[in-house]
Parts: sequence; C-alpha cells; structure tokens
Amino acid sequence: MSEASYEFGVVCEARADRDTACGLADRVLLEEVSWLEPEMLDSSRHWRGLRSEESYLRWGSVKEETRRAKLVIFGGFKDGPGEQDSYNARRALLLMAMAERRPDAVVLMRDGDAQRDRTGLEQARNSRPWPFQVIIGLAEPKRECWVLAGFDPRTADEAEQLEKQRKRLSFHPVRDAHQLTAREHGAKKDAKVALDALTQGNKERERACLEETPLAVLEERGGKTGLAEYLKEVRERLVPIL
Repeated sequence: MSEASYEFGVVCEARADRDTACGLADRVLLEEVSWLEPEMLDSSRHWRGLRSEESYLRWGSVKEETRRAKLVIFGGFKDGPGEQDSYNARRALLLMAMAERRPDAVVLMRDGDAQRDRTGLEQARNSRPWPFQVIIGLAEPKRECWVLAGFDPRTADEAEQLEKQRKRLSFHPVRDAHQLTAREHGAKKDAKVALDALTQGNKERERACLEETPLAVLEERGGKTGLAEYLKEVRERLVPIL
C-alpha cells in the first residue's frame, strides 16, 4: 500500500481516546475539504504514534521514550511555571519533532478528569515554533461525555432509558454531560455508568453517536465538555494542511 500524503501524530492514553479523536477529525476533514471523499481518506492521511507503524503514542510511555531517545530537556515556560501536563506534553512534541518521519500535525488528546484544564497543554504548544500544527483535545471530564453528546434515542427502550437516567441524575445526561464526573468509578455521576446505561455497553451503538450525529449538533451539545473547542481546533489547524 502506498504511503499517505500526510501523517498526523496522536498522543493519548487509550485506543478509545485515539478512535474518538481521529474519527471526529476525519469527519471534519470530509466536511471541510471540498475534494476529499471517504474512499480517499487512507491515501490522504495516516494517523500514527511516534512511529508510522504505531497507532498512537501513549501518555504513560512518553517519559520512557524520552529516556530511550536520550533526550535531555532544560528550561521552563515563558508564560510562568509549568502547569499539569506541560512537561510531558512538551516531551511528546519533541519526540514527534525528532521522529524519522516527522508528522505534519500532532493531536494531544486528554481526559480532564475534573482535575486539569488546557493550560499545561497550551504551554507546551506555545513553548516553541513546532515544525507541525498542534491540536489540543481536552475532554471534560471524560471522553465518554463527547459520546453522550451524540446520543439520540432510536427506540422506545432507549427513550425510556434516557428518561430513567435523567431522573436518576437529576439532569439531562446528553445536554448536560459536563455535570458528570470522573473522580470515582461506579459513582452515581460516573460518565461511564451513564453511557453504558444508554448504549447497553454496545460499542457499535457508542460509535454511531460520534459517526452519525451531525457535527453541528455535537458542537452545540459539547460546548462545555471541550468537544466544540476540539472541532474548532481541527477546522483551524488541521483542515488547512490538506
């Protein structure tokens, strides 16, 4: 198979995060790039990790990859002390910049976990003029909240389950997904619990929430979960590359 015209690096923690970030970005590319058709995606762009044959660079592997590359990093940040994720994100970007084939863009995908904001990731992005575009995706509090933004009941059973979850939570889990939490697994407001209840744990149903719901709807519902901001960054920073 011939190489894709462009390679886009992804830094995230798990395969589900990678699939969510890349799938949404592909949808934006298809909507915004007039000549791009679905069957042309694979020849136009390749999502990768630190190396072309890897699907993503895991946040938890960044320090080890830095040691392996014998990469020594000095200095802080011009806009103040390093915030959470700033140093690790800078390491990840430096690794990508040193890669045998340098990517044309890098997506930094993170769960906010109700503990972090975008500041550290933005510090890393602004720390130097990178040789590629850097796109930030921060899901607040969890990636599952982005999926919930795309949930519309298809059956009477799903509509009933949505109403049941609304009553259980005392707020709408789709429109107000930002009120869900990530602090304690299995807690009443656990985003994963709400999503599993609505999709019955069906991964295909979950995937449809992000693949079939209009992007305009995802943006409207995802204004407080970081989803709208991510789609905006893809339009502004990734689309122009193609």
